[in-house]
Amino acid sequence: MKESREARTEALPPHAQLIQMSTGYWVSRIVYAAANLGLADHLAKGPKSAAELAGATRTHEPSLHRLMRTLASLGILSEDTDHRFALTPLGEALKTGAPGYARSSILSLAGDLRWHSWGEFLYCLETGKTGVKKAFGMTGWEYLEQHPQEMTYFQELCIGFHGHLPAAVAAAYDFSGFQTVVDIGGGTGNMLATILDHYPGTRGVLFDSPDGVREAPALIESRGLTDRVTVEAGDFFTNVPTGGDAYLLSHVIHDWNDDQCLTILGHCHRAMNPRGRLLIIEMVLPEGDVPDLGKVVDMEMLVMAGGQERTEQEYGTLLGKAGFRLARVVPTESAVGVVEAIPV
Repeated sequence: MKESREARTEALPPHAQLIQMSTGYWVSRIVYAAANLGLADHLAKGPKSAAELAGATRTHEPSLHRLMRTLASLGILSEDTDHRFALTPLGEALKTGAPGYARSSILSLAGDLRWHSWGEFLYCLETGKTGVKKAFGMTGWEYLEQHPQEMTYFQELCIGFHGHLPAAVAAAYDFSGFQTVVDIGGGTGNMLATILDHYPGTRGVLFDSPDGVREAPALIESRGLTDRVTVEAGDFFTNVPTGGDAYLLSHVIHDWNDDQCLTILGHCHRAMNPRGRLLIIEMVLPEGDVPDLGKVVDMEMLVMAGGQERTEQEYGTLLGKAGFRLARVVPTESAVGVVEAIPV
């Protein structure tokens, strides 16, 4: 069935392909509704009909049935002859706490914060300013700080969206020569913990805002790394921990404009050991019209953060202004590369 759907998509004429692209938000909001209503959790113990779920989900029964029928067409649910719905393997992944954080990621990516912010997309293109500030009167970070549940969703999104990346980075780049790795803006510590798992002789410092590191101790303890990781709260626009051999910036630099990045990079330059390394983990954009997920994510950065994804050349220019030399970009078995820079 999947192959026939793909074949039909490839056979569509150009105008139909473009129109189909424009309906993408339909699916994202349909899946968001399923996550928001907790349908996978309600179906965890077995099939149920819309009539059985309408009360618990506070929904209009006929409309809920239509939603569940649509979810079945997307492969998330399956419908039997009695119009009862059950979870498919895809639907199982939508349960709260399921591996991969799909539910939290969907609630963050397709929820009202981005829905309203992306509604200001043309404003972003006209002004270069963020949609989130136009829609909510504050930055995305300020919004998350004022909405702890949204912050939790966002942090779990970072694991869900980038969950496979830490292992790919640890495998592709050799951290064995570093005694201390300082993870700047490292959030829950997932990236740092994965690196330390691969390199038992290395210690780590996890540095982020107080809200950013709120859930880090639990993750670090669960990985058995409490004695090898120091957690510090602070503001990387003011200072960063000193004395590290490697300074890791994983999905941090893309959140900020060049001037803000130069402030962060400047603090790293002053704090690191003279022979240290700066390691930026990001989607490094290919030049030209090569298709790349990072080019789509770049639009998310415009709308939500005011930052951007960058090419290797753009990273070289930025790093040069901050007193670094771009040494190389190490590819990984994932969407990101490791941009290695040396202080000069």
